[in-house]
Amino acid sequence: MSLDESCKSAVSTQAAPAAIGPYSQAVRTGGFLYTSGQVGLDPTTGQLVAGGVEAQTTRVLENVKALLSAAGLEMAHVVKTVVYLKDLADFTAMNAVYATYLAPPGTVAPARSTIQVAALPKDALVEIECIAVIPSA
Repeated sequence: MSLDESCKSAVSTQAAPAAIGPYSQAVRTGGFLYTSGQVGLDPTTGQLVAGGVEAQTTRVLENVKALLSAAGLEMAHVVKTVVYLKDLADFTAMNAVYATYLAPPGTVAPARSTIQVAALPKDALVEIECIAVIPSA
């Protein structure tokens, strides 16, 4: 059985790095938005931001925020994330930035998995992908 392509749509924005391969920045389907993994690339220069894991995590989450905004969503709509770290020793620093975007006081933080990986695109220190719920109209 083939997928009816009309049940999914690509979401894209120039406020996040362009896809550099055969994938969408994000896909909307079945009441959810699925983002591709975002690394700390500056969308205007295409270069990885300098400043270590904190700066890269900030840029990653700004890229995610831009994708959510392009779909009419906010960070509060995120229900699940997967965080890929080049070094788990960076967990505390990444987590501090992550909390300001996805777990401010008074909100329900999304479910999350955090995984150490051998390498990330562009030799990034962190990559984050998200699933966000699209509220019913």
